[in-house]
Amino acid sequence: MPPIDVPQPEGWDEPLFLDHAGVAPLSRPAADAITAYARHACRQGYLDAGWYAEIESVRAATARFMGARLPDEIAFIPNTSTGLATVAEGLPWRRGDNAVITAVEYPANRYPWENLRRRGVELVEVPPLPDGRIDVEDVCEAITDRTRVVAISHVQYASGYRIALRPIADMVHQAGGYLCVDAIQGLGAVPFDVQVDHIDFAAADGHKWLLAPEGCGVLYCREDLIPLLHPPVVGWMCMVDHANYGDYRFELAENGRRFEPGSYNVPGVLALGASIKMLAEVGVETIWSRIDALTERIATGLLAKGYRLYSPRDDRTERSGIVVFDPPGSTPDPDSVVRALREQRIVIVKREGRLRVSPHFYNTEAQIDRLLGALPE
Repeated sequence: MPPIDVPQPEGWDEPLFLDHAGVAPLSRPAADAITAYARHACRQGYLDAGWYAEIESVRAATARFMGARLPDEIAFIPNTSTGLATVAEGLPWRRGDNAVITAVEYPANRYPWENLRRRGVELVEVPPLPDGRIDVEDVCEAITDRTRVVAISHVQYASGYRIALRPIADMVHQAGGYLCVDAIQGLGAVPFDVQVDHIDFAAADGHKWLLAPEGCGVLYCREDLIPLLHPPVVGWMCMVDHANYGDYRFELAENGRRFEPGSYNVPGVLALGASIKMLAEVGVETIWSRIDALTERIATGLLAKGYRLYSPRDDRTERSGIVVFDPPGSTPDPDSVVRALREQRIVIVKREGRLRVSPHFYNTEAQIDRLLGALPE
C-alpha cells in the first residue's frame, strides 16, 4: 500500500518519530489551528472570534468520529484521567458494588476505580494470559450481579493487545452494569464505534493517535446515562442556563456540558477538531489498513533479526498500532537500544521492560526499514 498523502509536520523526516502511543507530534492542521488562534487572540482577544461556534462544530465532528448518536453525548475534558474519574466518581455506587478491571491497565484506568474502595466498592482484577493477551471469557466470568462497571482499555499500552468489547458490553449489561472504555490507545488508529460495541462511557486524550495537543480530550457518555452521572467538579458552565450569570439556578445540563465545569481550553479544542476532521477525511478504515501494513513490516523484520514479539500478531482483530518486543539475548538491554536509536534520531520507547514501537499512517516503508536497519543484531 503506497504512503498516504496527508499534511505532515514540518521536518517530519528528522527525527523519525515512531512513538505515537506516547506523545505524538502535532498534525499540521492542529498546529495551524493553534497558530491561527494565537494570532487572533493576541490582536483582537475574543472580538469576532467565533470560537465557541467552532467548538460546537468540533463536538459534532468528534461524535461522528466515535460513532456517537448525538453531539450532546460528547464532553471536552483535560485528559483521559479526568474522563475516567468523572465516571468513577459520578456513578451512584452502593456499598458492596464492584468494578472489574484487568491487572495490566495503564494507571489512568486503575486509580480512579481503586479510589472507590473508600466508598465500599471492591476492585476485581482479571489477570492477563502468559502471552500478555486478556481472555474475553475471563473478563466476562468476573462479572457478577454486584458489578457496576467493567473498566477496560480498548488497546493495552504495554502489549498492544486489542480486546473485543462487544461481548463484554453485552455481559455487563445483562448484570445491570456499564462498560467504560479507556480509548486513548486506539482512537485514531483502529476502528472504534461506541454504538457498534454498546459502549456506555469512553474517554481519550488527543495527544496520541489523534495527533492533537496534550491537555484536551473527550468524554463520551451515552445520552440516557448523562442524568445518572453527577459531575465530580461543578462549575458555572455545567448549568442549563449558564450564560445568565446573575440568576443563580442550580440545574445541571443534561448533555455533555454537564461535565464541562468552566471555560474551555479553546486552542486545544480547536486543534483537536482540526486533527479529527483530517483523520475523518482520510477514513479510519484506510488509516487502520495502512498502520496494520506498517506494523506487519516491523514484525516481519524483527523476527528476521532474532527479536521476540510480545504483541499478538496471529489474529488481526487483536492487533493495534503498537508492536512490543524483546531484544535477542546477545543484544544490549532495552534502555541501551532506546538510547542508541535516539542518537540516530529514531524515537521508540521502553515500556514495562520491553521495547515499543508505534507508527502512524503517514510513516513510510523506507522509515520502517531505517528503524529495522538501525536495531542492533
